[in-house]
Amino acid sequence: MHVGVDSFVSTVIDPATERVVGPEERIEHLLEEIALADTAGLYSFGIGEHHREEYYDSAPPVILGAAAARTSRIRLGSAVTVLSAADPVRVFQQFATLDLISKGRADLVVGRGSFTEAFPLFGLDLADYDTLFAEKLDLLLKIRDSARVTWAGRHRPALTGQGVYPRPVQDPLPIWVGVGGTPESFVRAGLLGLPLMVAIIGGEPRRFAPLVDLYRRAGAEAGHAPEDLKVGLHVFGYVGASVESAADTIYPGWHQMFTQVSRERGFPAPTRAQFDATSGPDGAFFLGDPDTVATKLRRVSEQLRGVDRVSLQMTNPRLAHADLLRGIEMLGTEVAPRVADA
Repeated sequence: MHVGVDSFVSTVIDPATERVVGPEERIEHLLEEIALADTAGLYSFGIGEHHREEYYDSAPPVILGAAAARTSRIRLGSAVTVLSAADPVRVFQQFATLDLISKGRADLVVGRGSFTEAFPLFGLDLADYDTLFAEKLDLLLKIRDSARVTWAGRHRPALTGQGVYPRPVQDPLPIWVGVGGTPESFVRAGLLGLPLMVAIIGGEPRRFAPLVDLYRRAGAEAGHAPEDLKVGLHVFGYVGASVESAADTIYPGWHQMFTQVSRERGFPAPTRAQFDATSGPDGAFFLGDPDTVATKLRRVSEQLRGVDRVSLQMTNPRLAHADLLRGIEMLGTEVAPRVADA
């Protein structure tokens, strides 16, 4: 099992001073975090995509390009690229360029996103949520397969043999499909033979086992080799000196983040009891000392019958930069070695 970190590059309030960390400083902190993840031995670092005031990750390829210049071995990718609201030609060009800068370390994880702000921002109709993604994924894969593409669809002008450049170092450029809990999404990824990145933000991870099995069956029936049907997990998590200290460090920002989301979506306000349950042995939050986190990662891999990689989303709006750096270092030097053979 490979272990990495994902970041949504949220705005941060320094918990010691209540000072809002400005965008320039926040991006500099992020690049320090990625550089540390590289030297600590982590496998990957992913950047999300949001188009909201409280995030600074609306242009992930730019951030990843800067990170590529500061790192030497860690894989750099999206978490996820909101393909439904993007032009597949530009997405491919951006990540092919990132692959060249990083000398073959780029990963592209595409999905539909959990927020909807990108649709009106780019003049798209939310009613086309499903068809936009399916059509644009089809075009993206055709561009990956051939520099010159002939293609027509509903949501983008046709291509009539134009070339799409540059081409990446990796052939093919790794394209993962990010999914939530929709069976159709798991089946689509399997039929296409694309690796799967499952976002687990609540509930019990083991409940995804039937959906992962569905993905693998669909892939096998479509003729894809088992080794091509990789499964990754995107989860919330944090590594601290103990379970208690990790929980106390993370909870204030977790409460702030999920209170806002709950208010927007009409859900009840989150509680500490919910947080503790979600952080428990069977919950979706991977939190605690290195042994606790490693044990949970191994158990979830067994429950899902094998996981290729897990990325922990470790940032939150009230986590001090120094605490995040310590968490990343422990994840790389103490957790990752414990699960390398899982």
